[in-house]
Amino acid sequence: MAENARPPGPPAAFNLAHHVFHFRARPPDKIALNIATSNRCIQTRYDDLERMVLGVAAGLKSHGLRPGAYVLLRLGNTIHFPIAYLGAIAGGFIPVVTSSALTQGECTSVAKLTSPVAIVAGPGIALPETQDALLIRQGDLENWFEMPGADYVMGAPDRPAYVVMTSGTQGAPRAVLHAHRAIWARQMMWDDWEGLTSEDRLMHAGAFNWTYTLGTGLLDPWTIGATAIVPDAQARPLDLPDIARAQGATIFAAAPGIFRKLLRADADFGPGLRHALSAGEKLPEGTRALWRKKTGTDIHEAFGMSECSTFISGAPRRPATGTALGWPQSGRKIALLSDGGKPVAEGDVGQIAIHAGDPGLMLEYLGAARATRDRFTTGYFLTGDLARMDDAGAIHYMGRADDMLNAGGFRVSPVEVEQAMGLLGTIVDCAAIEVPVAVDTTIIALYYTGEKADEAVLQAHAERHLARYKQPRRYVHMPDLPRGPNNKVSRRRLRAEAAHDEVGHGQSET
Repeated sequence: MAENARPPGPPAAFNLAHHVFHFRARPPDKIALNIATSNRCIQTRYDDLERMVLGVAAGLKSHGLRPGAYVLLRLGNTIHFPIAYLGAIAGGFIPVVTSSALTQGECTSVAKLTSPVAIVAGPGIALPETQDALLIRQGDLENWFEMPGADYVMGAPDRPAYVVMTSGTQGAPRAVLHAHRAIWARQMMWDDWEGLTSEDRLMHAGAFNWTYTLGTGLLDPWTIGATAIVPDAQARPLDLPDIARAQGATIFAAAPGIFRKLLRADADFGPGLRHALSAGEKLPEGTRALWRKKTGTDIHEAFGMSECSTFISGAPRRPATGTALGWPQSGRKIALLSDGGKPVAEGDVGQIAIHAGDPGLMLEYLGAARATRDRFTTGYFLTGDLARMDDAGAIHYMGRADDMLNAGGFRVSPVEVEQAMGLLGTIVDCAAIEVPVAVDTTIIALYYTGEKADEAVLQAHAERHLARYKQPRRYVHMPDLPRGPNNKVSRRRLRAEAAHDEVGHGQSET
């Protein structure tokens, strides 16, 4: 169990959007956002940004929406997304954050979960099949930017503020309802993960409507008074170094897959980059080491989830080393719990749990009271992820509880296998899963990308770095690993492929 002192809570009269613009004083003409390519940039000042946000609040109010109404956001990777998000919150409404990549069927499922009163729609983006909600086109939203602004709707920090979507254990979407106080918890990340100051120019590689970009790439820089840089929607991953140099980025944030692509291309971010940030899935140690070697800067990793954002991390002032993920952030109280709900001994694997009183923790899964109750136990929220704590208090991530492998009766972390095999220079990305080969018999299989290696080379590397029972017995080379909408490796799809095609994709078994 680990606990750090928590800062005082938010004021009794609180609004997330108001906090973003008024927590720290900053010159009103300072640049809040750059949407950039390698040779041009659209800039938005803080005073203009807040004016547009409050105009959207007024526009929603003018259509008769009552505080607490749900507003489904179906917008692309443009400035309209964060303005609509903050505008809805400023007016006391509850935006539902969704990816523009959702199909009509998928956003119909979201609408059934959230029952939106209004839908803000960008051009060419799928909408629910049937809906009785007010449809607000992107052009209408732009007209509101110039409206006289509404006042912020203040209230209790625990009241609902916004919804993000996450997948359940069976892949069905769940609507995660967050409170206004969630933004208050994010200041714990500034020193203990991001190393963020008001002088920074933070560039995020993701789309606006990804919660990692929304929080780390936009809300954190704006709350502290820094400048956020987001690549234009047409930018490709290999354009990112040119954009970063042109915009003078001091911090670069991305998912592990982006770092791998940039390293293969020998990316040059220039001398202004202080460090990088990674979240979304486990960062391979080989990727972190190679980034440090090529750029001279560190990648600081964080662990979090849609239900609580990030709360365990390394940071510039306390870099994680080796396979360690990092430490609980200041103000966080976490525990590693056994299946019986008791704290495990130091060095043992337990389920990561965060205290139920954490200000960044969700309120509930909408329409899923039982699923909400199942995640709470003895004052903690169960994440479903496993880790161990070393004698220095550092947390080592071991993977999802439902992804654990069984090898000859031993429980094996897929992350441990992947970290070890990722040290082989020819492997770019890899994922370990358990696959059946006979009745009551399973083996560990490693799916990998990069250069196709001889089986003997792979096995020899495994023998040097892993105990016998942890070594893969099958190696499958793929051009790319399957990934979900949030860019995480889809182990479910790999397991389905293994079940339906035991011999496909050039498999070899030892």
